[in-house]
Amino acid sequence: MIEVQHVTKRYGPLTAIQDISFSVAKGEIVAFLGPNGAGKTTTMRILTGYMPATNGSVRVADFDCHESPLEVKRRIGYLPEHPPLYLELTVREYLTFVGRMKGVEMGQVVQRMERVIEQTGLGEVKKRVIGNLSRGYRQRVGLAQALIHDPPVLILDEPTVGLDPNQIIEIRDLIKSLRGSHTIILSTHILPEATALCERVIIIHRGKIVAIDTQEQLATRLRRSEKLRVTVKTELPDMEDQLRTVRGVINVSAGESVNTYLIEAELGHDIREAITEFVMTHQLGLLELAVVSMTLEDVFIQLTKQDTSPPHAGNDQSP
Repeated sequence: MIEVQHVTKRYGPLTAIQDISFSVAKGEIVAFLGPNGAGKTTTMRILTGYMPATNGSVRVADFDCHESPLEVKRRIGYLPEHPPLYLELTVREYLTFVGRMKGVEMGQVVQRMERVIEQTGLGEVKKRVIGNLSRGYRQRVGLAQALIHDPPVLILDEPTVGLDPNQIIEIRDLIKSLRGSHTIILSTHILPEATALCERVIIIHRGKIVAIDTQEQLATRLRRSEKLRVTVKTELPDMEDQLRTVRGVINVSAGESVNTYLIEAELGHDIREAITEFVMTHQLGLLELAVVSMTLEDVFIQLTKQDTSPPHAGNDQSP
């Protein structure tokens, strides 16, 4: 559904993205992640036809973004980080206008508008002026405008920004319900959101793709040690030093809660039995012993922490 091949974008002497390639299958939800200034927004603007690439090709729903930009735009619903809203219009007026602008036939505009209002939870405010709505409701209106023409491809840039916890859950459930019927690229700084919604992640750093895979596969590839979390009822005065004497342990640090420790062991070395024996021998009272999995945040930090020198000509300075 989306094919990006060897795309580069330059702003004068500065290179925002450099020779990036990836694809997204029909009905897939993919997270597009990266630090600020990595090139995410530039890539999204190229995908949506907002700006051309300097080199390379982009195809969306079998249409080339450079050769057939209008056909591509008809097949994309785009929610930018700051939704393009007309604050003086009511929600219904705005969505009617957007629907007509996006080519929805007059006889179907009302039907489509009512459907996306229900989908995005805007029923209670549909007659209100957008300028009087909270930031969270404005974000919902932005999502509704992306859905109004029922596009096969959705590009969502920070779709839950400004929402309260209950609203975030509702919007996540909405995005999940679109899986299969829409192909979705989701850019977010909320990494648990990417974990909850997306089958695969694409990580961009300093204008280059550094990883494309499932979170599980990335964690397996990047994991350098085994990690355990142990919580005991009582502890020894020199608990961390004592734990380091257990065979296979390479590092110990205090956990976030009382009497909890994070233990790092050699990769492939299962030390759960040894830790259990240690706790029982010293009669400390074992309350918890759990394997700590590598999170998407761990993966993200490991892949983007390198090369932290200031950008220069040839590196990303773009949005």
